[in-house]
Amino acid sequence: MRALVYHGPGIRAWEDVPKPGIIEDGDAVVRVDAVTICGTDLHILKGDVPAVTDGRILGHEAVGTIESVGPGVRTVKPGDRVLVSCITACGTCRFCRESRYGQCLGGGGWILGHKIDGTQAEYVRVPFADTSVHALPAGVPAQDVLMLADILPTGYEVGALNGAVQPGDVVAVVGAGPIGLAAIMGARLFSPSRVVAIDLADSRLEAAKGFGAHVTVNNSRQDPLAAVRDLTGGLGADVTIEAVGVPEAFELTVALARPGGRIANIGVHGAPATLHLEEQWIRDVTITTGLVDTFSTPTLLRLVAGGQLDAGRFITHNFTLDEFPKAYDVFADAANTGALKVVLSR
Repeated sequence: MRALVYHGPGIRAWEDVPKPGIIEDGDAVVRVDAVTICGTDLHILKGDVPAVTDGRILGHEAVGTIESVGPGVRTVKPGDRVLVSCITACGTCRFCRESRYGQCLGGGGWILGHKIDGTQAEYVRVPFADTSVHALPAGVPAQDVLMLADILPTGYEVGALNGAVQPGDVVAVVGAGPIGLAAIMGARLFSPSRVVAIDLADSRLEAAKGFGAHVTVNNSRQDPLAAVRDLTGGLGADVTIEAVGVPEAFELTVALARPGGRIANIGVHGAPATLHLEEQWIRDVTITTGLVDTFSTPTLLRLVAGGQLDAGRFITHNFTLDEFPKAYDVFADAANTGALKVVLSR
């Protein structure tokens, strides 16, 4: 089969590799029908995730068809169409029992495209299939469901829920890429009074308006601190969300929060960021971090199926699987291409 393989920082190739098979009783082999590229994949290619080694097939999001299952699988069967979650859950360890699947101790967590071969391929082996795939809801396009493999639960859980967005809050989101837009969409479910989107690219700020941002700030031309303080009587935002993964964005996110505010970091950081405790210790702020757990995926699937969330809004470009190199180039150059999420299909 063909797959997108990592060969060290800056090196990737669409090449022939062995097709996966069943290894453990709980495995499923899924034929990949549609797959996407994540900002985390770009971090891997920059060398920010050293656990990913030469020869790893990248990717942790897919929609596909079950081809075969191990003898221990009970809830899916060959021919079923499923969403492959970015998080794999053993279902029995301490953290899985607390719905903290991202911290799974039993061999799960974020493993696809990280510790084992991932989804950017014609086929993928999914461990713990009973607890790690979801049936596709009827009537929803597969590529829309694909957006629930990672970005929508990440923006909702690590952004809106960790930030404890409440009705009437002012929410500032630093970064209007796909994850920032998912955080805006998730925050809007809790009826904030204002959502402020901050980014360097006008194209992404325009997209943020379509996802529900009330105010946009281009911080190459405007002072985001002044803009947020103008909205809040000088206090700062109730909730601030970091959705970039660079030190400057984190430091800005902290500075934007009011005393007593909640600061939710979503971004994947490959370099240290400064936390000015000499300024923040007295301000009663709460800072959260997190890897998505995907406990919200069933809820979000119901919201998408019921028309309450427009997951397809994220998709800006479509490719075939054989166009992976081109798709990566388009996604990595989002400031010029306007890419939010790219979908590659059979």
